[in-house]
Amino acid sequence: MAPEAFEGLPAAAAIRGLVAACDIALLVNDRGIIETVTLGAADLADHGVRDWPGQVWADTVLPENRAKIDAMLAGDGDPARWRQVNHPTNGGDLPIRYLAIETGEQGRILAVGRDMRAAAVQQQRLLRAQQAMERDSLHLRQLEARYRLLFDSAQDAIIVIDATSRRITDINPAARRLSGHGAASVDNEPFTTLVTAAEREAVSAQLGSIAAAAQNHPSRVTLANGTLCLMAATLFRQDRSSFLLVRLRPLEDRGASSERPLLEVLERMPDAFVLTDAALNIIVGNGAFLDLVHALRRDDIVGTPLSRFVGRLGIDLTTLEQQLADHGAVRNFATIVRAIDGRDEDVEVSAVTSVEGGEMRHGFSIRSTSRRTAIAVDDRQLPRSVEQLTELVGRVSLKEIVRESTDLIERLCIEAALTYTADNRASAAEILGLSRQSLYSKLHRHGLGNLSEPD
Repeated sequence: MAPEAFEGLPAAAAIRGLVAACDIALLVNDRGIIETVTLGAADLADHGVRDWPGQVWADTVLPENRAKIDAMLAGDGDPARWRQVNHPTNGGDLPIRYLAIETGEQGRILAVGRDMRAAAVQQQRLLRAQQAMERDSLHLRQLEARYRLLFDSAQDAIIVIDATSRRITDINPAARRLSGHGAASVDNEPFTTLVTAAEREAVSAQLGSIAAAAQNHPSRVTLANGTLCLMAATLFRQDRSSFLLVRLRPLEDRGASSERPLLEVLERMPDAFVLTDAALNIIVGNGAFLDLVHALRRDDIVGTPLSRFVGRLGIDLTTLEQQLADHGAVRNFATIVRAIDGRDEDVEVSAVTSVEGGEMRHGFSIRSTSRRTAIAVDDRQLPRSVEQLTELVGRVSLKEIVRESTDLIERLCIEAALTYTADNRASAAEILGLSRQSLYSKLHRHGLGNLSEPD
């Protein structure tokens, strides 16, 4: 319907302007039936709006919106109030916001409407954004609660300081107890107030170097209450600012002095020694271990799995770990060491498991056997004996070859025992698990030694 259709109505000029400015205009009679439909937005025709004339206005909306239509037809409430309803169409719900205007003719009502689809899309986006913000806020609150729980319940003394001002921004209860401040407030105080006056300048310089180079080298500091601690700091960024996470671990002078000789001995011992955690990742290794794997620095091995250097892949270390789990110790386990440059070397490993402070540690003593094996092979000329034994294949039966092999192994073991005991037959019989009579019998059978000579 064109605006000229309203020429006979009062205030026709104003109504024509209102109809031209809206997206849709409905002329509804006193029985609530739509007489005419005028469209200001052409795309509304795609939703079947032109088929509404002759239909009851309340039947064109969703059931839950009928009360709004009835209120507008009855003139209830504020006459200038806009009411939004949804029209079901093939393309989905069509949201329209109406204002009902009385025409003064035979109870007719002019309903002008605005298309709210764009606003509904924006509302949906706003709703989704609000829901996402609420989820993110809840997630952040949960993370903060977990962080605060870990921070407050940690046994280690932890202090967060501003990397620029060196002032304390957060401190956990363990750090308060260690520094002797208890419940006293130290927030926003300089970190150096926690250490002795003699060390404040050095501590400040060390924190500055950590903040500048992101280094993390633990050092000893003495707190203001006299407690000797090992201090380590880590640089991190938050909200475009830099902070230092400082950890303090108390050191006992008596314990440190008693452990120092042991550490020096382990470092200087000729056999390689390495300490790992429960997952067999290397914590520290002595100089001999660095030489054994051809590593230049300790940092090259710290944190590296022991399987990178010790054992044949997928075999030895699994067996070694199982024996440690079953017995807590392993002695003279034969395996190999793979150096960084790819060279292999035969070794013997002795290991032990220790649990201290609830944490499991494994200590490994590694001794090279390559030179000892080479000397033993040269002395006994074992390869030539084996070659002589394999020459029997094709000439005698397998049963006879096995018997010859048993005799060869028995002879070599007896020779090794006599060599090891300096030809003391009583001792040789003991380490072989034989009686003297059995050893003498085997010596006679193999033609070894002078049987007439006493021990």
